[in-house]
Amino acid sequence: MRILFVRHGEPDYKNDCLTETGKLQAQAAALRLEHEGITEIYASPMGRARETAGYTAERLGLPITILDYMHEIDWGGPDVPEKGHPWTLSDHLLEEGFDLSRDDWREHPYFKNNVVTECYDMVSQKFDGFLEKQGYHHEKGRFFCTAAEDKTIAVFSHGGSGACVLANILNQPFPYNLCVMPYEFTSIISVNIPTRPGTYVHPIIELYNDAAHIRGISKGLVLQKEPDPIK
Repeated sequence: MRILFVRHGEPDYKNDCLTETGKLQAQAAALRLEHEGITEIYASPMGRARETAGYTAERLGLPITILDYMHEIDWGGPDVPEKGHPWTLSDHLLEEGFDLSRDDWREHPYFKNNVVTECYDMVSQKFDGFLEKQGYHHEKGRFFCTAAEDKTIAVFSHGGSGACVLANILNQPFPYNLCVMPYEFTSIISVNIPTRPGTYVHPIIELYNDAAHIRGISKGLVLQKEPDPIK
């Protein structure tokens, strides 16, 4: 099974919708995804993600299934140096010389008392449940394939909730994914989980941060650094 993760287009965060540029990006993403063989479309419940998914859904004649838990993640708590989102910590962790590959990242003061860690656990657990229904039982670092189906699905969400899912299924420490593997508006990430019932398999990254479809209508990598006004 192939999962295409797509970040929403350039947003108007205050009104939780797409800007005019974001609409152009979403249209370009729909054209890019037209021939990928997508049979199912999923989206975060937030307006900017649903609107982005809508262009692809309309083009393919497919419904959108909402995954409530894929809304953008929360952030903040005692000892957290800045408000906003995880990417506000990148410079701090770099200056400290923090090893992003450490498995005990939850014990770092920036994460230990941060609501984002609870969000990470919730999103990871819920998406594991989603994959269980698709025929993949998650055991740390690998999946046991039960009765999976060869198909391609698209998941439209956010930089934060998407990073939770990707770090979890790719067996990466959350800070590593946040700092080393961010992705642009409407960029496409392709992850293939082999369909071999009765065996253990691991996800394979086929494509990451593919943004060729928005050349000329993109400002490059942009990451939210302020609290989300829409919850």
